[in-house]
Amino acid sequence: MLSMPRIGLRLVMRSLVFFALFLNFSVTSTGRVHAVESPDKKAPDAAKAKPKKKRSSEVGPAINGNTATPIDLIKAIDGFEVELLYSVPGQDQGSWVNLCTDDRGRLLVSDQFGGLYRITPPPIGEEIDETDVEPVPADIRGVNGMIWYRGALYVGVNDYEQKMPSGIYRITDSDGDDQLDKVETLREVSSKSDHGVHALVPTLDGESMYLITGNNTIPTKIADTSPVPQIWGEDHLLPSMPDGRGHNRGVLAPGGIVYRITPDGTHFEAFANGFRNIFDASINKDGELFTYDADMEYDFNTPWYRPTRVCHVTSGAEFGWRNGAGKRMPFYEDNLPPVLDIGPGSPTGTTFGYGAKFPAKYQDAFYALDWSWGKLYAVHLVPDGSSYKATKEEFVTGAPLPITDAIIHPEDGAMYFTIGGRRVQSGLYRVTYVGNESTAPVSMEPTFNEARQTRHQLESFHGKQDPAAIDAAWPHLSNPDRFIRFAARTAIEHQPLDTWTEKALTESDPAKQVTALLALSRAAGVCPDHRNDASAPVNETLKNRIFEAIVSIDAASLNRTSQMILVRTTQIALNRFGKPNASLTEQLIASFDPLFPAKTPEQNWLLCETLAYLQAENTAAKAIALIESVPTQEEQMQYARSIRFLTNGWTPELREAYFEWFLKAANYQGGASFEKFIEFIRNDAVASLTEQEKNSMAELLARKPVRKSVLENLGAVFEGRESKEWTLDELSAATKTGLANRDFVNGQKMFAASGCYACHRFGDQGGMTGPDLTSAGRRYSPHDLLDQVVNPSKVINEQFSSVLVLTDSGQIHTGVVVNLNGDTLTINTDLTNPNQRVTVDRKEIEEMEVSEVSAMPTGLFNRMTKEEVLDLTAYLLSGGNPDHAYFQ
Repeated sequence: MLSMPRIGLRLVMRSLVFFALFLNFSVTSTGRVHAVESPDKKAPDAAKAKPKKKRSSEVGPAINGNTATPIDLIKAIDGFEVELLYSVPGQDQGSWVNLCTDDRGRLLVSDQFGGLYRITPPPIGEEIDETDVEPVPADIRGVNGMIWYRGALYVGVNDYEQKMPSGIYRITDSDGDDQLDKVETLREVSSKSDHGVHALVPTLDGESMYLITGNNTIPTKIADTSPVPQIWGEDHLLPSMPDGRGHNRGVLAPGGIVYRITPDGTHFEAFANGFRNIFDASINKDGELFTYDADMEYDFNTPWYRPTRVCHVTSGAEFGWRNGAGKRMPFYEDNLPPVLDIGPGSPTGTTFGYGAKFPAKYQDAFYALDWSWGKLYAVHLVPDGSSYKATKEEFVTGAPLPITDAIIHPEDGAMYFTIGGRRVQSGLYRVTYVGNESTAPVSMEPTFNEARQTRHQLESFHGKQDPAAIDAAWPHLSNPDRFIRFAARTAIEHQPLDTWTEKALTESDPAKQVTALLALSRAAGVCPDHRNDASAPVNETLKNRIFEAIVSIDAASLNRTSQMILVRTTQIALNRFGKPNASLTEQLIASFDPLFPAKTPEQNWLLCETLAYLQAENTAAKAIALIESVPTQEEQMQYARSIRFLTNGWTPELREAYFEWFLKAANYQGGASFEKFIEFIRNDAVASLTEQEKNSMAELLARKPVRKSVLENLGAVFEGRESKEWTLDELSAATKTGLANRDFVNGQKMFAASGCYACHRFGDQGGMTGPDLTSAGRRYSPHDLLDQVVNPSKVINEQFSSVLVLTDSGQIHTGVVVNLNGDTLTINTDLTNPNQRVTVDRKEIEEMEVSEVSAMPTGLFNRMTKEEVLDLTAYLLSGGNPDHAYFQ
């Protein structure tokens, strides 16, 4: 096609996109401007599952947009500069995923489907020539993790193509000619997919290494000295649902494992488990390990969706990945919460900034890399009890920027990072600080923290039997610090049952006993999914004593934390031991029924599940009332899931309301498996009906849903209202005196009705295609928050900036880059629907730039009253806290 000046191209593209957005047109689905079809016409096609695309078998030629991301599409925070050192000739040198330095400061890089290369970093301002890239002669391939350690290169091989066994290898120079040529197998570890053998990380004392693995790694032989108690369990009270698209069906705990291994590879301990797909991990100067774990994108907008997250990996930790709908939520006491939720993405490398010639803040930062969204986050950790709390900022961003690994070079103090993976075009980049702040090295002395020291003392009992463990750990079973409490329980679970069973059953302090009974239910019971011929039969005497102890606790008198531990303990006891006799069952119902519904969705999650399992008479009415009153599809879906096997307490009216909800839920949007999950819930609910109920509800059960768009479905409350174009000055002035005595419930209602949940995460609910608004109150004043809504294109969050793509055939696409595969780039073209995507061949891209038009629509306040706007503003600024001063 004819070329045009760059400024002319930008004006044309922006004008087309603005025109399309203004008139409710689209330039994304077909590449031409056309009127958007009505939702009921689009819905059938959107509902069809698309066949999974095969991955590219080679890296394509560097044509048009199919090159390493140029610097003008990459942005670093103020004071930092990014250089593109080398655009990798993919057909010759593959797609790079790992990076480290050897003992001479040279860079070693790995091709995901090939071998290793060695590079001497050039001086600042200079690039690398192809002749500067030396192939490493070692007969090795598929390296997904590597570290120079004890005079050798240790690598984790994850060979997708099965041309060599996955596992741990040591590579050395056999004859002193400065060439790595000798390969030794330390241990084979079975893995056949992305979620396999990954990074190696030396411990702080240098005596051992951590091996990072994903959830499709078959667990290798684990030593009895492992900090993780090998009492695996799925521990679903109600039958879990597998992934709707079949992903990881049948894969059970322990999930991804962080192993602690000896340098010779002979001794493997499970240090922590329950990860989905961790690619790397890093140790801070206090000796604490951190990793960045993956989300499951198919779960978007379900109640069990867990964003990508930074985890503080402590001894014996469990982080709760389970297949399908079985993920353990952060509030489950039998796993640990993340330090920080990031959002949607594909986690890859991590590193701390120690040794960088950066300002102190960025030397101390933990860097977490997101492959699919093209983000290099700087995560700032602050001690919080025995663990940490954290905030993040986007340190380097690009579109696309499939970033795979990053290191700090020990000599020049620069950060080097690679892009690549899945046979996309690779590049090697360098980040340097060019600002005016001091770059003097930070102190590497560990900081003293009494709570952390307490946790370490408890962790010293992990993986061994020690007579002193019970007395040392028991007082901390009620510790308000979640990580100390977890370490104490884990220490006890490692001890012989006969040394502490009676103590748990007769403990007089309810706050300690709820945790002790959790430990006992786990250690003495066997999860049915993990029961085998060698498992002991259920101990009926102990079973009855555990439930007698549970019902003897006055649940209503407990604080919220202890109450939730008690209910979760009950769930695990029911799963591992089975339902107790009728008398104890009635006592359990009598204990928990008055607590439901509770003040928080987390409490209601556990209570509704437990009472539904126990077939409590009042549960149907209470759950339906919640489904009809709560604003988010996630919370509604959770209650609907919980009561799908409930047979007691139904009236015809309640049954009708339940199945009417499925007609409404058919319009909800989510990840690729979302519709299947709704189908699974409904199928189970139908199967729970009597034949008489099926006959009486035949018309309702046969009815097809009326398709509506996300915003139509959420915004019904505004139907028939006139529109008023609120100005920023009007609303800002109102907040100066109007943010007192606000209505929390109405603020939450407005958040849902205006469609905010469709794109934005708030707390544990909402979409993932827009910025997380949970901490908006810490970032914005009332005026600035209102400005973001009234003028959405004034400042666009870079993580969710749209890109404009012009192909050489004249097609125009706009949306957010969400995936890459070989030469193709995938764009999400509708942020309210994560499945609305278009795939573009990068070799056919003539121009790509960041859009200056926000995907967030204007006029969101226009059908609200001033009081409703103020309620919504208060709700956002409070972080969803009903006890905030705005509501007093």
